[in-house]
Amino acid sequence: MSADHASEHASRTIRVEDDALVRGLGRFIDDVREAGQGFAAFVRSPHAHARIRGIATERARTASGVVCVLTAADMQASGVVSITRHPPMVGRGGSKLVLPPRPPLADERVMHVGQPVALVVAASATQAQDAAELVAVDYEELASVTDLAAASTEAAPLLWPQAPGNLALDWPGPAADADANARAVEAIIQSAAHVARVTVTHQRLAVASIEPRGATASYDAATGNYTIRVCSQGVSTMRENIIAALGVPREKLRVITEDVGGAFGMKTPAYPEYLALLVAAKIAGRSVHWMSTRSEAFVSDNQARESIAQAELALDDKGKFLALRIRHHANLGAFVAPAGAHLNTNNFARCLPGMYRIAPIDVSARCMFSNTVPIGPYRGAGRPELNYVLERVVDEAARVTGIDAAKLRRRNLLHKSAMPHKTPVGTVYDSGDFPAVFDKALELADYAGFAKRRRDARKRGLHRGVGISCMLEHSGALPGEGAALVFSDDGILTVALGVGSTGQGHATVYARLAAARLGIAADKVRVRQGDSQLEVVSNASVGSRSTMAVGSAIVHGVDTLLAKGRAIAAHVLEAAQADLSFADGAFMVSGTDRGISLFDLAARARGLKAKGEIAEDLDTKVTTDTPQTFPNGCHVAEVEIDPATGAVAVVGYTAVDDCGVVIDHTLVEGQLHGGVAQGLGQVLFENVVYDAASGQIMSGSFMDYAMPRADSMPDIVGAEVNARATTNPLGVKGVGEAGTTGSLAAIMNAIADAVPGGAGARLDMPASAEKVWAACRNA
Repeated sequence: MSADHASEHASRTIRVEDDALVRGLGRFIDDVREAGQGFAAFVRSPHAHARIRGIATERARTASGVVCVLTAADMQASGVVSITRHPPMVGRGGSKLVLPPRPPLADERVMHVGQPVALVVAASATQAQDAAELVAVDYEELASVTDLAAASTEAAPLLWPQAPGNLALDWPGPAADADANARAVEAIIQSAAHVARVTVTHQRLAVASIEPRGATASYDAATGNYTIRVCSQGVSTMRENIIAALGVPREKLRVITEDVGGAFGMKTPAYPEYLALLVAAKIAGRSVHWMSTRSEAFVSDNQARESIAQAELALDDKGKFLALRIRHHANLGAFVAPAGAHLNTNNFARCLPGMYRIAPIDVSARCMFSNTVPIGPYRGAGRPELNYVLERVVDEAARVTGIDAAKLRRRNLLHKSAMPHKTPVGTVYDSGDFPAVFDKALELADYAGFAKRRRDARKRGLHRGVGISCMLEHSGALPGEGAALVFSDDGILTVALGVGSTGQGHATVYARLAAARLGIAADKVRVRQGDSQLEVVSNASVGSRSTMAVGSAIVHGVDTLLAKGRAIAAHVLEAAQADLSFADGAFMVSGTDRGISLFDLAARARGLKAKGEIAEDLDTKVTTDTPQTFPNGCHVAEVEIDPATGAVAVVGYTAVDDCGVVIDHTLVEGQLHGGVAQGLGQVLFENVVYDAASGQIMSGSFMDYAMPRADSMPDIVGAEVNARATTNPLGVKGVGEAGTTGSLAAIMNAIADAVPGGAGARLDMPASAEKVWAACRNA
C-alpha cells in the first residue's frame, strides 16, 4: 500500500470496461462486418527455406467467388517491398545491425515455415480458403537452420549474404570502452576467491493471445485514403510502421483499434499481412477482412525469448559481489522484427545490476539469424531474460560459497541511502528501498519456517524447495506521449489518448485520474483511444509505460487547461487572476459567491473564441516526455515435486513489489497475477519446438504446445513496499511485467532447491515432468 493513499479500499475500483465485455458486447476484430467486404486467405510457405521458382495462380483466379489473387509482383507494383523497421544499432568495431528486407509476400525465397507467399480475396472466407489451396508454388527446397547454437557453426547454411556466420549484430555492451571494461572484469574474475558460473536457456515461446491477429483494410479511390481496422497496442505506432512501408503520407492512413483480446507486445508492430491487405483493398475495390486461425498464429505471430546466456559472478571470501560477466546469445529468427535486436541488447542490459551492488559489469550480446519466425517483444522484452540469468547465478553463488541464498542476497543489496544510484551500465535508479522489499517478502513467505515445511513434505514422499528472485526492471522512457482534453456540448470531458488498451483498464484509471485532478465527477469524463484521427502523439502500450507516460501527459494537460481557464475565468468574471481559486470543478472569486463551473466556462470560452475575443478555448492538447522508472520487487516460490512422476506443483508464491504510487490496486493485482501466470507457463509448460532436419514447427497447436491452466496457479500472497518515483508527477512506476520478470527465477530456483543433491541446478525451462523425474533419479 502506498503512503500516498489514505486507504487501500479507496484505490480499489470496478473497471468501467468490464460491463460490456462480460455481456458479450465487446468489439473485437471479427465482430465487425463492412458492406460488401471481401475475405482474405494467405498461402503460406510449407518450407523453412526454399527458392521460389514460380507461382501459378490461374486456377485460383477462376475459382468460385474469387475477387483477386496477389503475389509479390503486385506488392512491388504498388511500391511495397519491405516492412523491416528497426532503429539502427552499432555493433563491435562499428559494424551495423544487419536488416534484411522482409517483403509482405515472399518474392525470391521463403525464409521460415508460415511466411506468406500469396493472398486470395473472395466473397466468403470459405471460398478464399478453397481458392488458396489452388495456388501452386514451385519451390526449390534449401538447407535450413533453426537452432540458435547451430546457426553460428560453419556447417550452417548462410541465410543472408550480408550477415556472415548468420550474425545480425555483435553488440559489445554499454561500456564506453568495451575492451578495457572486459579486461577489468576478467582480472577480477581471475583473482576472486569464488566464481559462480551458469549457462541458462530461454526456450522459444508462442505468445498465444486469446484473440489471434486480424485486420480489415479499405481504400477510398476518391480521396486516396486507406483505413485499417487492426488489433494493435497503439494506433500511432502502427500507423508509423505501415506508412513507412506503404509509402504514403501520414494523413492518408487511418488506423482504428477497438477491443483487443490480449497483446503482450506481440501486437505492437505492423506485420506482412497488414500491408498485403491494404494493397488488396485498393486492387479489389472493396474492404478486405482477414482473421488469423490459431494454426496461422503459431507460424506467423512474432515469437519470444529463445536465448542462451552464460554468467560469471565473482565474489570475495565473505560473499561480496565483485564483478559480473554475461554473454547473451539470441535467436532473432529469419528477419529482424521491430525491437527484436533492441530487446536482446539495450533492454536486456539496462536491468543490471538488479537490486545489487555489483561493479564492474561486462555484458555483451550476439544476435543470430535462423529459419524461424522472427522474435519480438513479449511481456518483459529482455527484462525477464536478464533477471533470470542474474538470479540463477546468484543462487549458484550461494551453492559455491555455502552461504544461505537469502543471506547472500541481503548482504549485497543496494540500500535506500544510495538513491539516486548511477549503475555501471549508465542508468540512474531514482528511488527504492530494496532491503525493505526483500525483508517483507521473506516475512510474508515465512522463509524462516521453510525447514519445517520441507520435513513435512518429506514425510509425504515429496521433495519441497524454496526459490528467491529479486527483480528490477526499467519501464517507460519512449519519447513523446500526448493527451487531448476536449469539452463537448453535453457536459462531458473527453480525454483522447494514443496508447492502446489491451486489458489494462485505461478507460477506468485515466478517466478517474483526470476527474480527480479537476475535482469533477468521474462519470463526466470519457476516455477515447484507438483512432489515429485523434492525432495524439503517442507510443504504444509497451514496457509498462502507459500510466507513467499517459498519466504525466494528463497531469500536464490539466495544468495547461487550468492555466488557460484561470485567464478566461478572470475575463468572464471580471476579476483579477490572483483573486481566483479553483476547487471542485469551478473557479471562484475569493471572498465572494461569484464563480463559474469548468463546463460552463468551456461553453463560454468556445463562444469567445468564435467571436475572436480569445485565441484559445479550454480544449487542450499536450505532449510530454517522461523519464524511465525502475520497478523492483522480491518474489518467493515454493514447490513440491513427486519424485515418482516428476510432477511439479507450485504450492506457495509471495510477491512484494515496489511500483511507486498506486493509483488502482485492483489493476495492479490483475497485472501481477497475469504476469505470474505467464512466467509459470514458461517455467513448466510452454515450448516452441522446431524439427532440426526439416525446419518444421512441431508444436503448432495446443495439442502440442502446453499452456498453464487455472489449477496450475498457486494462491498469490502479494504486498507492496512502494517508494515514490521522482521522475514523474504521479510518482508511479510500471507493474505490467513484474510478475513475469520475477517468477521465472523464483520457481526455477525452487525446483533446483527441491531436487536432492544439486541435480536440479542445471535444469532448463520448461521444467517438464520428464526432465524433473530424470533429475530426481540422477540425484
